[in-house]
Amino acid sequence: MSDTQTIRLGISSCLLGENVRYDGNHKLDRYLRDIVGPFVTWVPVCPEVDCGMTVPREAMRLVGDPARPRLVTRSTGIDLTDQMETWAMRRVRELEKEDLCGYVFKSKSPSSGMAGVKVYSEKGHPAKKGSGIFARIFMDHFPLLPVEDEGRLNDAGLRENFLERVFVFARWRALLEAGGSLGALVDFHACHKLLVMGHSPKHLRLLGRIVAEGKGRKKAELHADYLSTLTDALKLKATVPKNTNVLQHVMGYFKKDLSPDEKQELLEVIERYRRGLVPLVVPVTLLNHYVRKFDEPYLKGQVFLDPHPAELMLRNHV
Repeated sequence: MSDTQTIRLGISSCLLGENVRYDGNHKLDRYLRDIVGPFVTWVPVCPEVDCGMTVPREAMRLVGDPARPRLVTRSTGIDLTDQMETWAMRRVRELEKEDLCGYVFKSKSPSSGMAGVKVYSEKGHPAKKGSGIFARIFMDHFPLLPVEDEGRLNDAGLRENFLERVFVFARWRALLEAGGSLGALVDFHACHKLLVMGHSPKHLRLLGRIVAEGKGRKKAELHADYLSTLTDALKLKATVPKNTNVLQHVMGYFKKDLSPDEKQELLEVIERYRRGLVPLVVPVTLLNHYVRKFDEPYLKGQVFLDPHPAELMLRNHV
């Protein structure tokens, strides 16, 4: 995308440094603000303040059934579940207008924690089995939207996967905004083939079948089927063995162009990646060099070789 500022991401307000926590403080995440921030437009949300609670306020926790817990103040035992749920149901409908391409939640929060939030039993025993009330309602309302919490984003693999999905979703939104013709879908699929291959060859075949059978199908059904399958594919981890397979596949496009020495060098670089001696950015950089040198038209359009801004350095650590 030429204008990355069109990528809008929801985020818990405290992660941007806003003093909205129960104790009047924040939980600024400098990576999100300073590294990711220049490439997206943040849409901050603080469920607790936005639903009418004060700063500071009494701390809260989840209690009861982990599948549908109640939101209760820790000391006074005031039940704020209805207040939060009523606001959350209204807020997710409002967020439909924001054209979000993803969301970053605050980990462990009883309102915004994506998963693994403590839920206390009647006897006061905690179990890390819950989701924050707003986070649960949001994810139910936007089941295909990329979501993560800031704690999990400390893992390089999860960070790369999440932001990769965000940029794919942004390209998908651009396709729909341009009309979403079958021809545009064919082009979208062609550009993302190698990226999907790195996650799931099985889903790549399924997506190919959906596109091939697209003529005559209702556009809305075709789009829904494709996006659902694409989302399932990209949620699967792009492992080193699967990425190695993609790298070797890309190398095959240059079998008539590379000198014996160049072939050997490329094989050695891919092997170093397979063995964990260098990150993914190393073989991809060399392959991009050959794409430009030999002007390989198919590979020039492959998202796998350039999935997100280099400044994010996501593939420097995977």
